[in-house]
Amino acid sequence: MGKFDNISVIAFDADDTLWDCQSHFADAERRYCGILEPYADATTVSDELFAVESANMPLLGYGGKAFTISLVENALKLSGYRISAADVARIIDLGKSLLSLPATPLPGVRDALEALRGYRLVLFTKGELHDQRGKLMRSGLSQYFSHVEIVADKSKAACLSLCRTLRVEPHRLLMVGNSFKSDIMPMLSIGASAVYVPFHVTWKYEHADEFSHDRLERITSISQLPGLL
Repeated sequence: MGKFDNISVIAFDADDTLWDCQSHFADAERRYCGILEPYADATTVSDELFAVESANMPLLGYGGKAFTISLVENALKLSGYRISAADVARIIDLGKSLLSLPATPLPGVRDALEALRGYRLVLFTKGELHDQRGKLMRSGLSQYFSHVEIVADKSKAACLSLCRTLRVEPHRLLMVGNSFKSDIMPMLSIGASAVYVPFHVTWKYEHADEFSHDRLERITSISQLPGLL
């Protein structure tokens, strides 16, 4: 019997699993550091921005809107409130550009979803509702998912709630995602299985030490997913 023979539901993460997201945020941050160059070096700007983002997460959550607020707040602090209105406007435009990402499916995604149509496929991701739904619509992948759940955070409680909503026992659920911290660890903790598909860019908030597990597989491309099942 194979490792995933009892799986009936496959849940997919969205950002950096189905389409590129973090590289756009990383590019915006590089341009942001350029705007703030008169006040601090790039390393300081990035480190201080991450501290502001982390402090804001309990209130603002994740996504482009939260990121934009943190960009502006950090700019005001680092500049001693001397930054010009024109530069604040440039920063806001940077943040707003992240709300219209193309969400083009990554290589192999559409073929993998087609090959897995015999399973119940769902989207389980975190972020801001309007932003994530917009990316899903622009991706053209919504047809593959019988259920879409967008949560503030992928906690153990959120994973158990997903199982209750889907009326599936955790051991029959497989999670596919690029974040070991957010996609893999919470699902393993409730008794579900997981497939880790690392992306080439990772937000430092999502960094976590990998480990082996009898309900876990690591692949280098989502194209390999149907072969596991």
